[in-house]
Amino acid sequence: MTDTRKLLIIAVCIPVAMGAYILASQLLTGIGYPLDDAWIHQTYARNLAQYGEWSFIPGKPSGGSTAPLWSAMIAPVYWFSTDGFLWTMVLGGLGLLLAAWFGQKWFEKTLASVPMKIPWGGFFLVFEWHLVWAAASGMETILYAAMILFVFWQLAEKKDNWLIMGLLVGALVWLRPDGLTMLGPVAYVAFFRQEMYSKKLTAIGLALVGFLLGFAPYLVFNHFLAGAWWPNTFFAKQAEYAIRLETPILSRFFMLAKLPIVGAGVLLLPGFLWGLWKSLNEKNWVVQSAGLWWLGYTLIYAMRLPVDYQHGRYLMPAMPVFFVVGMIGTHKIWRMHMQGKRLLVLLREAWFIALVLVLVAFMVVGATQAYAMDVAIINSEMVCTAKWIAGNTPTDALVAAHDIGALGYYGERDVLDLAGLISPDVIPFIRDEERLADHLDQKGVDYLMTFPGWYDRLPQRSREIFNTGADYSPLAGGENMKVYQWDK
Repeated sequence: MTDTRKLLIIAVCIPVAMGAYILASQLLTGIGYPLDDAWIHQTYARNLAQYGEWSFIPGKPSGGSTAPLWSAMIAPVYWFSTDGFLWTMVLGGLGLLLAAWFGQKWFEKTLASVPMKIPWGGFFLVFEWHLVWAAASGMETILYAAMILFVFWQLAEKKDNWLIMGLLVGALVWLRPDGLTMLGPVAYVAFFRQEMYSKKLTAIGLALVGFLLGFAPYLVFNHFLAGAWWPNTFFAKQAEYAIRLETPILSRFFMLAKLPIVGAGVLLLPGFLWGLWKSLNEKNWVVQSAGLWWLGYTLIYAMRLPVDYQHGRYLMPAMPVFFVVGMIGTHKIWRMHMQGKRLLVLLREAWFIALVLVLVAFMVVGATQAYAMDVAIINSEMVCTAKWIAGNTPTDALVAAHDIGALGYYGERDVLDLAGLISPDVIPFIRDEERLADHLDQKGVDYLMTFPGWYDRLPQRSREIFNTGADYSPLAGGENMKVYQWDK
C-alpha cells in the first residue's frame, strides 16, 4: 500500500473518532470544550483578530496564553465568524492526523525491514481515547504531540540536518514551553550518531543555534507582553499546586507514569520495556532517546507539577511517544520469539483481539463518560456563570475569578485572575487567602466567581448572589460555581 493510500485511510478515521466525541457531548448538553482553558485561547484569538492586540481583556496586553502559536492559528476564523468552535475542531483534527501519520512513519522507519501494508500504528493513535480527547479539547495538546513525533521521525530518518532539528525544537516552544525538553533527544542522538568528537560538538552546536533562532523570539515576545521571559502560566500552575510536592517523589512519578496505560496502552507496556532494552543492544539512539525523554518528561512534571486531573492533560503530549515505542517493542517481541510456534501465534492473535476490544471500549467510555461529562461541566458551570455575569452585573464591574476562560469570552467584564494567568501579581500569595482578600480590596473587586471549595475564607467575606444549581459537576464529585457580591 502506498503512503498516499495509508494517509487517506487514516484521514478518513479522523472524523469518525472526533465525531463520536462531539456527538456524545451534543447529546448530553451541547457542543463545547472540556476545559475552561480552551476559552482562554478563544478569547486571545478573538481579540487578536478584532483588535489587533495580544490581550485577554481588550486594551490590556498580557501573557496568559501558554501556546501563542495555537491562539494565533485560531484567530483568522474571527475575521469571518463570531464562533471559533468548528475551526478549532478542524485544527484539532489536523493535529490528530499529523500525530497518527508521523507516529506511523516513525514506526515504519524503525522496522524498515518489515513490510507494512496496513498502517496499524496510525490506527492505534487515531483511536486512542486520550488523544481523541486532546484533539477535541480545543487546546494545543494534540498538535504539540504531533510535532514531538515529527522530531523523532526525522531523527530516525538520519538526515542529520542538525540546524533544522534545533529550529524545530525552538518552534515547539511556541506551542508549549516544555517543548524545549526535546532539545535533549536531539543532542543525545547527535552525540552518539557522530563518531568523531569534533563532529559531535559541531552537530550539537548547530542544533543549539537552530534552537535559539526559534526560542529567543519567544522569550522576547513574553518579556514585551508581561515583563517576564516566561509566560505567566509557567509560574502560576506550579505555585498553585506546590502543596502536592509534599508527597514522596516516587509516588508522584508513578502516579503520572501510569497515565498512558489507562486504556489500550496497558497492552503496550511490555513492548515499551522490551523496545527500550533492545534499543540498547541495537544502538538505536532514537528509540533510546525517546524512552529516556518520556521518563524524563514524566519526572519533570513529578518534580514541578504533579497533577493527574483531567485525564492527565499535561502528560498527554508525551503519551504518543510511549505508544510508538511500545508498538515497536511489541512488534519485535512477536517477530523474534513467536515465529512458527503455534501456541504463541494463537497468543499473539488473542493479544491483538484484546487490543482492539480495549481500544474500542475506552473510545466509548472516553466519549460518553469523560469527554461528554467534561463538556457538560464546563457548559453548565463556567459558561453558564459567565453568561449570567454578562447579563446581571454592571459593564464596569471588576470580577475576581479562579476560572477565567469562559468569563473572558462571554462575561465582557474586567477580570482579576486568582489563578495568576493574566494577573501575575497574585502568584507570590496565590494560596494565602488573607493576602488575596486584601488584594481584592485594594483592587476594588465587585464580584467573586469561584467554586466554594477552592477557598475556605474568601466566600465568607462575600454574599452569595448566584448558584448554577446544575447537576453534572456534583455528579462528578464536584460542586456548583457561585457568584458572590464582594464586601469591600
